[in-house]
Amino acid sequence: MSIRVEKSHIPMSRKDGETWGTPTKSQLHLNQLAFDPEYAPGAYNAVNVCLRIQPCEQVCVITDRATADIAAAIVHELQKLGAPYHAWILEDLGPRPLKDLPREILDDLEHSQVSIFAVQAQTNELRSRIQMTDVVNRRHIRHAHMVNINRQIMLEGMRADFNRVDRLSQIVVEMVRKASKIRATTAAGTDLTAELNPNYKWLKTSGIISPEKWGNLPGGEIFTTPGEVNGTFVIDGVVGDYLCAKFGDLQANPLTIRMKRNRLTEANSANRELEDDFWRYTHTDENSDRVGEFAIGTNIDLHNLIGQILQDEKYPGVHIAFGNPYGAHTGADWDSTTHIDVVGRKFNIWVDDEQIMCEGRFLIEA
Repeated sequence: MSIRVEKSHIPMSRKDGETWGTPTKSQLHLNQLAFDPEYAPGAYNAVNVCLRIQPCEQVCVITDRATADIAAAIVHELQKLGAPYHAWILEDLGPRPLKDLPREILDDLEHSQVSIFAVQAQTNELRSRIQMTDVVNRRHIRHAHMVNINRQIMLEGMRADFNRVDRLSQIVVEMVRKASKIRATTAAGTDLTAELNPNYKWLKTSGIISPEKWGNLPGGEIFTTPGEVNGTFVIDGVVGDYLCAKFGDLQANPLTIRMKRNRLTEANSANRELEDDFWRYTHTDENSDRVGEFAIGTNIDLHNLIGQILQDEKYPGVHIAFGNPYGAHTGADWDSTTHIDVVGRKFNIWVDDEQIMCEGRFLIEA
């Protein structure tokens, strides 16, 4: 069984009576595209729970050919709501990988209150995504970032009880905002300590998205820019960006990294291609090897890693990222053109001297 969105249902006017414009070529395609009805609960969550879109708000939907069926499910929810929108398929606007975000999308974002970005990552496209989030940050758009969203994530992470995840995230973020350090260990060999900088803010991206900070969907994490990270991280989960699709779940062949004074100093793996690709990525510019993000995953409805960074970084535990520190939100005064997350399994976490997680399970209740 599949669902098809009818072209005649495209909302084309705003509440104030102004014309929202003719549908884009991409929009017409999405409105004729059948999609799996199993996507409906996740799409409903995105539109009505996470973004809380109102019928009077203008929405910009950005997708690609590989993700068009998921975008069609989201568009179907927008049409049921009656919210005006434009939809864009990246390949309709230019060849990929994108050097820059197409002007048509940048212009559309300037007139939107909400945006949804559901695409598959390609090599060297981070620049175009940063161009998009620059507009999102400046205009305080409620933005759902769904890079590498797939069927499994729509049926798992996107069906989470995001209100429950938000309650837990709020408890944890209030704890860490008062802390001076966080220690994380795993049975696999991770042992690292993050000294926290009181001048850097902690952000909560629990899946409930506000104008103050755009968020990934599925959501479920709190993060900051650390003051300094030292120690060892055994990456037996996943690495981010386009390396995630290339290498998937690393449990059988982990990547072990070491950090000193917030800089990557060593990376070793039996998979030499992974080791080389990761080292090359984290030495793209002068800050690509610098820990820009320290985060705790809080999506307690996730029960295992799946080899997809979009969902796996929300899995309960610690993850860090090298490169761009999202300084517009955390207050960090440095930058990078790259950003790559690394995720492990079954963490023990101490906030100052209080243990909040044991072998991947929170010791606090939502």
